[in-house]
Order: sequence, then structure tokens, then C-alpha cells
Amino acid sequence: MNNLIKWLTAKNTDLALLAKSLRLQARKVPFYKAACVAASALIIGMLILAGRESTPDFAEFEAGDERKQVFFAYFLPLIENHNKKLMALREELQELNKKRTQLSFFERRRVVKLANTYEVEGFSLGNPAHWSTLLRRVDIVPPSLALAQAANESAWGTSRFAREGNNFFGQWCYVQDCGIVPDSREDGAAHEVTGFESAKESVEQYMHNLNYHPAYFQLRSIRENLRNDQQPITGLKIAAGLQSYSERGEAYIEELRSMIQLDDLQAYDAVINSAL
Repeated sequence: MNNLIKWLTAKNTDLALLAKSLRLQARKVPFYKAACVAASALIIGMLILAGRESTPDFAEFEAGDERKQVFFAYFLPLIENHNKKLMALREELQELNKKRTQLSFFERRRVVKLANTYEVEGFSLGNPAHWSTLLRRVDIVPPSLALAQAANESAWGTSRFAREGNNFFGQWCYVQDCGIVPDSREDGAAHEVTGFESAKESVEQYMHNLNYHPAYFQLRSIRENLRNDQQPITGLKIAAGLQSYSERGEAYIEELRSMIQLDDLQAYDAVINSAL
């Protein structure tokens, strides 16, 4: 197990993240199960090195610890890599904000484009409140929350929408043929479950939805307050802002929190917060 982790770390940054996941997870399971996880991780690592976007067939792994560990090992690098991009983008915006009255033509165009991407209505470069809104929307999503939601929404990667459409977060779309029509969709309803080219795309769109959609304003406000108070940004805390993610409301939030605690996913939040 340790030799495999060293090999993964030496080969690729993505694999280093995968190795970190394995270190944390290997402490919680018996040796023979950890060995199964390591073998699965080797396969995943080979796919990453080959440059392929192939997603494991999670149904092939035994339900329980084995499937969980492979699931976390696969998704953690995708989540952490995108969080790194968000942190770099946030730092860039913070520097541009400091000199917002002296931006070059290209810098102004860059900021306006980002404001459009994050749907900041009527964005004005000279308006401090608009900059605050943009910075509130460009921020990390705690890995513990993303992992718990991916597992919950996709039945640990075995749902029809995960297998057929790489949709691991239950995202909907409302244009005909934009995704997969749910079997349970009521007559007259127009929504479909979004189809993605890869699990990576599903992760990135999920994080973007939390960062810009009006339904998750409370989540972003909680995250902003934690930053202002110099407190860690954790899934357990900002989950309170997911009232609109599921019709189950508070029961859904409590289920996510239980998953985070049961699988000790807070450890991944500690890693990302140490880099803030």
C-alpha cells in the first residue's frame, strides 16, 4: 500500500491527491480492504496517466467500504483540482479589486467576462458592492460537502443518471434533449437530468451552480461570514445553505451532515483550509 502511494505521488499531481485520499481512508478499514482499494486506485491512476476521462464502474465494487473508498479516491482529485482553480481565480480578482480604478483594458475585459460568467447583474467596475458580490461567488466548495452530495445524489455512482449521463449531483436542465428524461417525470413537466461528457464536467458544473445560482445565496453568505471571522470553511457549516437543493429540505441537510461525520470527510476540509 505504501509503495503504491509513493509511486502515485511521483507520477502526477492528480495522483498525489489520490494518494492523499488513500492515506486517510486506509486508516479506517482492515488491511485486505485497503489492498482492494489500492488495486482499484492503481487502475484509476493508470487512466489518469493515459489522459482518459473514463469513470470507474462503481457497481463493480462491493457495496460498503470498498465502493466508498474507490468513490472518494476517484472524486477527491477532481474536486480539489477545481478548488485550486477557484482559489487562484479568487486571488487574481482580489488583486484586481485593489487597483480597480487603474485597470488596463485587458484587465477590465477580464473582470467583466468573469462577472458575466457568475451572472452578477449590471456589474460595474467602479461599484465596490458588485466586486463583493463577484468575490462571494468565486470561492471554494468544501470537499466534504461535494463528496457527500455526489455519493447521496448518485447512489455511490450506481444511479442510472451517473452511469448514462455522468451526472453525479442531480443537476436538472430544461431544454428538450439536454439530458435524460426521468422515468418518474410527471405529465406536463419539462425537466431532464443533465447529461455530461465526463464526471469532471459534472463536478465543475455542480460547484459553479453553488457559486452563482440565487437558490444558494445563503450558502455563499455563510461561507463569506466564515471567511470574515477567519473560521474554517467546512461542509458541516455551509450545508445549512442547501435548503433549496432538495425537496426534502432540512432532512436532506441532516443526511449530508451524517454522511460527512460517518465517513470522517471533515479531514478533506482541513487540507483545503490549510491552503487558504
